[in-house]
Amino acid sequence: MTALPTRKLEAYRYADIDALASVWNELASPERIEIAARQKVQQIWLPTGDEVQVRRVAMALGAGASATIFALNTTPRYGRIELDVTLAQDADFAFHAANIGGGEATLEIVTTVRHAEPNATSRQTVRSVLGGKATGSYLGQVAVARGADGTDSEQSVKAMLLNRGASANAKPELEIYADDVKCAHGATVGELDPQQLFYAAARGLPPAEAKALLLEGFIGGLWDALGEDSEIAAAARTALREVTR
Repeated sequence: MTALPTRKLEAYRYADIDALASVWNELASPERIEIAARQKVQQIWLPTGDEVQVRRVAMALGAGASATIFALNTTPRYGRIELDVTLAQDADFAFHAANIGGGEATLEIVTTVRHAEPNATSRQTVRSVLGGKATGSYLGQVAVARGADGTDSEQSVKAMLLNRGASANAKPELEIYADDVKCAHGATVGELDPQQLFYAAARGLPPAEAKALLLEGFIGGLWDALGEDSEIAAAARTALREVTR
């Protein structure tokens, strides 16, 4: 059995180790997903409602394959999404994910995207909305191997803090050993604009409803490809209303 990780490991720096221990025996080895050459896959990862939910996935995309993952992390105590992706030539990977939590929740998204061969693309868009004393983290490494010329990769990470006790951690990271690549990343942490809240209140919206509406705009773009009536979009709206109460 694989030993329980500790916070000395970078990928578990912000983890709730006690919560992780309660489920570690069932997931010490990650789920493995292999996508054949030129195959297209789309998956939607929703919360289960459990107090602790950890998902560990190792994914390999063959030449010309594509994978799009939509993920929502709203676990009440500890939620962790851990994803390790390897891309062959001309593969395409897209990841759209959100952490939404309040109370004393710890929510983590940890990704490693390995561009092993030329001309692969990857896009990661992660948004966090955190209230109470919740902690939300994104640790994401993009590793471009020697010879993986033509790599095109982007990480966009933004967090919104609703209370002084909430905290967000963001560490997008690039490790590049090829010359002809296009890689970018950005991370911001902020608060709701008081002027926008005032504008909404002046038009009769209750404060909690006004906050939820503005946060929907902040999160909603993640699910554009699925539509506002999709299950994940509806679940995100519900979580936003709970965290703004």
